[in-house]
Amino acid sequence: MRKILRRLGWVLVVLVVVLAALGLWKRDEVMRLWAVNSLFDADRIVENFSQMDTMFQSVLLDGGTPSVLPQGPGAAMPDGLETWMTQRSVTGMVVLHDGAVVFEEYRLGTGRDDLRISWSVAKSALSLLLGTLVADGTIPDLDVPVTDYAPELRGSAYARATIRQVLQMQSGVSFDEDYMDFWSDINRMGRVLAMGGSMDGFTIGQTARRGPPGSDWAYVSLDTHVIGMVIRGATGRSIPELMDERLLRPLGLERDGYYVTDGDGVAFVLGGLNLTTRDYARLGLLVAQNGAWQGRQLVPPDWIAESTAPGAFEAELGTGYGYQWWLPPEAEPGEIWARGVYGQEIWIDRPRGVVIAVNAADRGFSTREVTLEKVALFRAIARALSPDPT
Repeated sequence: MRKILRRLGWVLVVLVVVLAALGLWKRDEVMRLWAVNSLFDADRIVENFSQMDTMFQSVLLDGGTPSVLPQGPGAAMPDGLETWMTQRSVTGMVVLHDGAVVFEEYRLGTGRDDLRISWSVAKSALSLLLGTLVADGTIPDLDVPVTDYAPELRGSAYARATIRQVLQMQSGVSFDEDYMDFWSDINRMGRVLAMGGSMDGFTIGQTARRGPPGSDWAYVSLDTHVIGMVIRGATGRSIPELMDERLLRPLGLERDGYYVTDGDGVAFVLGGLNLTTRDYARLGLLVAQNGAWQGRQLVPPDWIAESTAPGAFEAELGTGYGYQWWLPPEAEPGEIWARGVYGQEIWIDRPRGVVIAVNAADRGFSTREVTLEKVALFRAIARALSPDPT
């Protein structure tokens, strides 16, 4: 019996040594997996959203020389804003009127220099980049199959979808976007990212379809990664390089930002952009100004108009969806919206000259009531600043 116990003891020692060695060998991957599984925990979410580069692989962005966001006169905000900011765990909010800062506040231990995760606001930024490539003829036709530029997708569920269909979330690909389900497609994708896997490989492996491309609308975050694959295939360059050159350096960011990346160094374009709240406001101001910035036309005005027009299908809660941009329920002319989970927002009211950028850590973001309350508040701010749109 003693011999058996001694042997068992040695087996356990060897097992512990092997596990320890594996833990050291795969330490970064294990730490990232732990990070993604605790990313939205109540006691960690605010801090996590300001330090994504410590938990995931990332690549720096070059924001150039900071441009001036002039300080405007302080403006009275609607009643209830303070309560709303508290209830929705807002970390940063910047309001611009006619290009000037009229309201700015940071909360929950965050500050003006924090680089906050965009989540799906990054989709709208990618749409702006695509517009520059359409304008210069790099991608002249949106009605060609995505496989023209990303041939590796030929055996996937994206094989018959066009660029335009994917842009408008009409790919027909079946993808479970439930953030609250550990086994959903979106959370499986998150674990691939955390473990240093390949986003391209994950996308190529998708074969399930809900219907033919263009037959309906459904929010599929992976569609945006496909747009990134198309851009990379058309240019032979990375998204961060193109973003730096065509948008970020000309804008002049408050701080150099970064993209979260996969294990191959490919930018997580569907949600991995990290900028300051002020710089999200700059992106909104670029759209409010029809793609013009300080005397330069960075994005063609025709693309701004086309990409922010609603598609053929109504999206959730009566919203409209363009080329990776939202239109709010009962949208008024010139109202445009970039949305990210957990309360990341860029609200643009072009006729009133108002841009609202918000970062948050709102674990209750997903209900209908929260969404409609947010829309009502943003409209109230815009109307308080400019009662009569021009």
